Amino acid sequence: MTFEELLPKLIYSAVSIIVILIVQGVAIKLVNRFVKNQERVENRTNLIKKYFNFAFVFLLVFWNILIWGVQFSDVGLVFSSVFAIIGVALFAQWSILSNVTSGIIMFFTFPFKIGDTIKIHDKDFFAEPLIIEDINAFQTLLKSENGELLCYPNNMILQKGITLVSGSDRMEDTENKEDKNLTKTHD
Repeated sequence: MTFEELLPKLIYSAVSIIVILIVQGVAIKLVNRFVKNQERVENRTNLIKKYFNFAFVFLLVFWNILIWGVQFSDVGLVFSSVFAIIGVALFAQWSILSNVTSGIIMFFTFPFKIGDTIKIHDKDFFAEPLIIEDINAFQTLLKSENGELLCYPNNMILQKGITLVSGSDRMEDTENKEDKNLTKTHD
């Protein structure tokens, strides 16, 4: 191949790298903005950023494989073989994938944060107040009133009913707003 034949592929590769980097930067800024607005914990934010980075690198590699002339049927064969092996491995470990997915969902939609006191409504689990110590990719660490540290899987937290007993600083803010509203209406 001559340089003239390689030039379009080099340009397409450079453009794809630039586009992926721009989209990745925008996605990370959106996650940072969400974290700032929702007051999320930094280590959870870094975990979500790693997931996004992995997805963008995967897209970049896949796209450049197609640019450089590997036939889609060949790529499809390789990826289907890889995904079949990964699928069998993950089927054996379905709870891991389920917990990681639940951890991502909880990052964006979980109404409770670290430091909140909750009760989990589960017939097999005692309903004492538990303090959220940490929320990891696989499990949520809960501390009971007597100091026991419990690891509760993220997928189970999404499946069970949860009552907020007290929020760390959110409850105080709500009470202060209610007190201000009551004093305003009675003046």
